[in-house]
Amino acid sequence: MKAVLCHQFGPPESLTVDEIAWPEAGPGQVVIAVKACGVNFPDTLIIEGKYQFKPAFPFSPGGEVAGVVREVGADVTHLKPGDNVFALTGWGGFAEGVLADAVKTFPMPSGMDYATAASLMYTYGTSYHALKQRAQVRSGETLLVLGAAGGVGLAAVTLGKLMGARVIAAASTEEKLALCREYGADETINYTTQPLRDRLTELVGKKGVDVVYDPVGGNLAEQALRSMAWGGRYLVVGFAAGPIPSLPFNLPLLKGCSVVGVFWGAFAERQPKENKQNVQELLQFWEQGQLVPHIHATYPLENAADALSEMVGRRVMGKVLMVI
Repeated sequence: MKAVLCHQFGPPESLTVDEIAWPEAGPGQVVIAVKACGVNFPDTLIIEGKYQFKPAFPFSPGGEVAGVVREVGADVTHLKPGDNVFALTGWGGFAEGVLADAVKTFPMPSGMDYATAASLMYTYGTSYHALKQRAQVRSGETLLVLGAAGGVGLAAVTLGKLMGARVIAAASTEEKLALCREYGADETINYTTQPLRDRLTELVGKKGVDVVYDPVGGNLAEQALRSMAWGGRYLVVGFAAGPIPSLPFNLPLLKGCSVVGVFWGAFAERQPKENKQNVQELLQFWEQGQLVPHIHATYPLENAADALSEMVGRRVMGKVLMVI
């Protein structure tokens, strides 16, 4: 089978497309013939050795897939060959086939296409865990989403509205902000044309925002933290801007607010029952027509470097997919 391989840490251009053997399912595992694989920011980190996990070489990036079960391990009873599924794999998804843990593999609902199934887990899974478990967002609260047109950001905009929040979307271009409004943002901020904190003061006054969802980091972080309401929750989701900010920790003291880490992958591993419940609720949102992923672009395996470069350049709005 074909697979995009990382033989040594480096930029997207260093990846190769090679022929390798199909994996074989062991106990508790399934082999999936991949039809679509989500492209996510962690994929850009894992190939450069900057992610929390460092697989043995050679490996394929790609942590969320949708496809057809090809083989199941002897002790797997809830799945069978031919089932349409989506799965969390961590890596390995940029390939025609991938090995997945059966407990992290879910049947696709009737009527769902592979592109949608491969767009749910990382973005909506991360954002729903962040807003539900970590921030405990309440109806009527104000939610500021930084990097709001990206994959997790746009998911946070959608889910924040579904949970009853007033959503303020912040992004770097008018095109991105227009998409955020399509997905339910009540207010928007272009932080390349106006200081973030000045615009937030216009929108929320001295009260501040109740929840900040930050997958960006960089120089926006302190501005957002200074704009928080009493008892607010600042969600640390990622660092797409590159630099990890150093925050003045007198601010959480003065504002009585919390700085809360969001590591959805660890949550899914440590609290599988709660994660499964989250997935079921996300599927219900989809079935009700309330959750529709925005597909920015699709790429074949041979153009994996282009897909990852789009992500590195922060040009993606919504979701990018590898389609096999």
